[in-house]
Amino acid sequence: MHTEATQTIQLAPAKRTYADLLIDYLLQIDVEYIFGVPGGAIEPLYDALARHQRAPVAKEIPHHNKVLTRRYRRSRNGPRAIIARHEAGAAFMADGYARETGRIGVCCATTGPGATNLITGVASAYADRVPMLVITPQTALPSFGKHGLQESSSDAIDTVGMFEECTRYNTLVSHEDQLEGKLFTALLTSQRKPRGPVHLSIPMDILSLPIGDRRPSFHVATLMRQPQVVDTDSMDALCEIVLSAKKIVLFLGAGARESIHQITEFAEHYNATIVTTPAGKCCVNPYHPLNRGVFGYAGHASARQALTDDSVDLVMAIGTSLGELSTSGWDQTALLNEKLVHIESTIENFSRSPMARLHVYGHMTSVFSELIDMHQSLTLREIKILGKQEAIIDKALLKEFSQTMADIATPENYHIPHNLELIDPSQSESNAVPIKPQRLMFDLVKYFPGNTRFLSDAGNSWGWTTHYLHPKQTGHYRIGLGYGAMAWAIGASVGTALGSPGNPVVCITGDGSFLMSGMELTVAVQHELPIIYVILNDQALGMVKHGQRLGGAEQIGYELPPVDFAGIARAVGAQAWTIRTPDDFKKLDFEAICNASVPTLLDVYIDPEEVPPMGVRMQTLSQKHPQHKDKNDWYTKD
Repeated sequence: MHTEATQTIQLAPAKRTYADLLIDYLLQIDVEYIFGVPGGAIEPLYDALARHQRAPVAKEIPHHNKVLTRRYRRSRNGPRAIIARHEAGAAFMADGYARETGRIGVCCATTGPGATNLITGVASAYADRVPMLVITPQTALPSFGKHGLQESSSDAIDTVGMFEECTRYNTLVSHEDQLEGKLFTALLTSQRKPRGPVHLSIPMDILSLPIGDRRPSFHVATLMRQPQVVDTDSMDALCEIVLSAKKIVLFLGAGARESIHQITEFAEHYNATIVTTPAGKCCVNPYHPLNRGVFGYAGHASARQALTDDSVDLVMAIGTSLGELSTSGWDQTALLNEKLVHIESTIENFSRSPMARLHVYGHMTSVFSELIDMHQSLTLREIKILGKQEAIIDKALLKEFSQTMADIATPENYHIPHNLELIDPSQSESNAVPIKPQRLMFDLVKYFPGNTRFLSDAGNSWGWTTHYLHPKQTGHYRIGLGYGAMAWAIGASVGTALGSPGNPVVCITGDGSFLMSGMELTVAVQHELPIIYVILNDQALGMVKHGQRLGGAEQIGYELPPVDFAGIARAVGAQAWTIRTPDDFKKLDFEAICNASVPTLLDVYIDPEEVPPMGVRMQTLSQKHPQHKDKNDWYTKD
């Protein structure tokens, strides 16, 4: 009887529902995956996904306005379900996918605990301004207030209220006629600066309500485009300041990434030194001759020296919210002073730069394109009068830069960027056992190919990767620094791998994070993703341990038991190696690992006594101000 009932369900004619309409909208914006964990209340959405996967691929997206309809979708088979092992992992996966592809990440969970489990991942995306559509259901509307199983209405455990402070748009769909309008608003809001996650809570009876042949009323792909607008008055003032400046430093946050080509060209025209925040590190090639590294958490002495150089009269902060870890604990001497000009496409970031001499609001690509055009339009006589005759970067340096990038493409020639000042760089070549984390960072970049994506998890990984990991190509370093969620990289690496097939993805995480969320490894096994999970194994919550020691606190609660992580990985279908010496690492077949049909776990035993460069964080926790500290103390005694 059970078999017959199942067969009857399978043969029943498919009916379009409001969940199918939601899928239609995701098709418009080329969503390939929905990351989540199923449950009873969200089942109508998964039913619609199943129907979509069975349906023949349509050549056109149905829309009443044929002028706006694209003939072919870029994503021919999406969206499809990726099932995480925990809802927070699903949100991290959507985050990683969005960062890699530039598309919106989509995640979902069932009502009640499914929704609350999502919150940490959603909050992380909110802090890092990652666009994400979060879909959760409710029990059926007639059941509101009756204390049904996992009820999360305003009369029970109010999940919509919980999402209010970590989303850009957050709403309950209380009638089927609201769904399109609220979904339209949510999608547009996710892309509007400041970007971030948006949340729709949809009762299951609305999701499963029949809709017939009704198709989308809006064409959101067109309306989500961002206008390239610049405030002309502030732009004129910026041009005057740039022309009169003798020495310029560019301070880049993660928000500068989308305009990095124009920003780099501007820097080369004006011979402007480049410094980045820890999250902005991904924007600039570490070998570029104008780059002086990271300022802020785990930063480089060369970056602070560039900012405090007496000849500098203009610092241009670009795409940064100027938070604690980005500013060395709000350092007024080096950064937050009258030399600052703050350039932003996210207007709320100006709230942290009242001391700036100028705020420029607008599309950053347009801002720097106009500055480049201004420089190119100057006559030789004007350049000489303005004292700009020596501003253009030495062409020999750029030629040397090109040769360097060609050289380091092979492991035999890889070396530390000479333009950055590191803490004890000799440790990057140390043969000591246990392995020095500095050496591990060096070898990861040395042996993995240039197209590798590196994701750094919260904890000690932050410090080691920020200071010592220098990818060979620009834009391939990711860090979830805004909220600091442990295990972010474990889930985000899955989304990154799905968003960049054919490119190696290395997740650098700690043993504490892996014990927390390591079973997301099985998602990579299931989908044959060759992600490389590198565990910094020091049998401790390392950031807690070192923080307690540096801060003079009681040493408690940081110990972790010895765990055979390689054995765990093999048990779930991954390949794995235990790495105890630099030679163990060197002997790996990296080409085979990158081309495997399963993920790889490397359980690396690192020196537990090596202290990561975390002095800036300790200085803030101890309520000491940067201007009262000796600059060498921050960068060489962490």
